[in-house]
Amino acid sequence: MLRKLLLQQTPTARRFLSSQTKAATLLNRCSAFSYSSSSSSSSSSPSRSQPEIPQSNSIEHLEDQPANTISIDRSGLYNPPEHSHEPPSDSELVKHLKGIIKFRGGPICMAEYMEEVLTNPKAGFYINRDVFGAEGDFITSPEVNQMFGEMVGVWAMCLWEQMEQPKRVNLIELGPGRGTLMADLLRGASKFKNFTESLHIHMVECSPALQKLQHQSLKCIDEDNTSEGVGRRFLSTLAGTPVSWHAALEQVPSGLPTIIIAHEFYDALPIHQFQRASRGWCEKMIDVMEDSSFRFVLSPQPTPATLYLMKRCKWAVPEELEKLNQIEVCPKAMDLTHRLAKRISTDGGGALIIDYGLNGVVSDSLQAIRKHKFVDILDNPGTADLSAYVDFAAIKHSAEEASDDVSVHGPMTQSQFLGSLGINFRVEALLQNCTDEQAESLRTGYWRLVGEGEAPFWEGPDEDVPIGMGTRYMAMAIVNKKQGVPVPFQ
Repeated sequence: MLRKLLLQQTPTARRFLSSQTKAATLLNRCSAFSYSSSSSSSSSSPSRSQPEIPQSNSIEHLEDQPANTISIDRSGLYNPPEHSHEPPSDSELVKHLKGIIKFRGGPICMAEYMEEVLTNPKAGFYINRDVFGAEGDFITSPEVNQMFGEMVGVWAMCLWEQMEQPKRVNLIELGPGRGTLMADLLRGASKFKNFTESLHIHMVECSPALQKLQHQSLKCIDEDNTSEGVGRRFLSTLAGTPVSWHAALEQVPSGLPTIIIAHEFYDALPIHQFQRASRGWCEKMIDVMEDSSFRFVLSPQPTPATLYLMKRCKWAVPEELEKLNQIEVCPKAMDLTHRLAKRISTDGGGALIIDYGLNGVVSDSLQAIRKHKFVDILDNPGTADLSAYVDFAAIKHSAEEASDDVSVHGPMTQSQFLGSLGINFRVEALLQNCTDEQAESLRTGYWRLVGEGEAPFWEGPDEDVPIGMGTRYMAMAIVNKKQGVPVPFQ
C-alpha cells in the first residue's frame, strides 16, 4: 500500500517516468545504497524600455497605498499577529541600522537593509547560528530527505559525462547551508570512482558558523599539503575528495571545467523594491520615525538601482508591467549570473539553479520567517530570515547577455526535475531495505519534495501536515553550448 501511494503520480510525472534516460541507468547502479536519516497607481503605464522616473525632491511616506501584487501561497505557515517594530531595547544590529540612516541623513534602500540583516559580520542572521532544520527557522529540500542531494548528484554526473569525463573538475556550491546536499551527493556518487576522483569541491560560504557545520557534514580531515601558493585544503572522507572553503565565488580558482550548484541561494540575495506613484516608479526605502521605529518611505529622486529597473523593464513585455504597481529587481542576481555565464563560457561546464520563484517579473514577494512563522519584515531585524522570489526570466536574460557561448534551459518545476531524474526509482530502491519508521519518513519526505499542497495521506496533527514543494520550486540550468542540452531538459 505504501509503495502504491508513493508511486501515484500526476500526469506530468507519468510522462517523465515513461522515458528511460541515462539518469535511470545511473540510478540502477545506485540501487544498493542504503537509506540514511539526513538530514497607489498613475493613469499611464510605463513603456517597455523607459519606466517613469520620479523627479520630486520630497520623500513620500508609505501608508495604505493600494498595490497589485503577485499572490503568494503562505498556507504552509501560521501568520501570527503583527509585532511591534520596536523591541523593548534596541539590539546592536538595530542600533547599527539606525546609525547608518542618521549618518546618511536619510533612508536606506531595501537591499542594504537585507544585506545588513542577513550578513552583518557581527549580528547577521546567517553569521553566527544554525538556522536550518526543524529546530531552526526554516527547512530546505536537502534537510527533508537524502534523495534530493542524490538526484542533484545524478544531474552532476550526467553533465560530467556530457563534458567527456574530464580528469579534473571544480564542483562549486553557493551557500551550502549545513552541507547536507553536498554530503548526500558524495555518498550517492561514492561508487563512481572516476567521477569522485576528478572532483575538487569548493564551498562558497561567508558564515564561520555554517562553515564548521559543513566541515562536520562532509566528515573532513586536514589534507597534507605543503605546496607554496596553495590555500588550506581538507579531504572529505565520504569520497576521498579535496574540499576548500571560500567567502566569495571570485576566490574559487578558474581554469578547470566547472559544475556549479546554487540551491536556495538566489532567494537570499538583496532586492530593490520599486512602487508606482503619481510621479512614476519610486524606490521603496526604510527610514526611522519620530518614535524611533522603522517605516517604509518612497525615494524622492532616481536611485542607482533605477538602472537595473530600466533593464528589467526592457526585458519585459508592456502587458506584463501594466498590471503591476510594484516591481522587485535584484542587481546582485543579475551580476552573479553574468559572472557564472562568463566562467562557464571560458572553462566549460554548467550551473544548476534551484529556488522558489517566477518565470517573469516579480512584484511584492519579500518575506520574513522566524521559527517557521511569517513575521513583519521590520520586526526585530537580524532575528528572522529575509528572502524574495527569484526572477528566473531575469537570470535567463542575464546569462544570454553575458555570453553567446552558453545556453539556458528551463525553468521546470522541482517535481518535474526530480521525477525525470528518477526519484521514484530511488524511493523503490530505498523501500527494499528500511524500517517502518524510515518508510514513513520516506513517504513524507518524498511528498515534500515532489508533491503539491497538503499531503492527502497525512493522519497526524494538522499543524504537522507535510506541504509539497514540488511546484513552488523551479530548476534552471546554464551550460556551455559544447556540452549540448543537459539532463533532464531535453
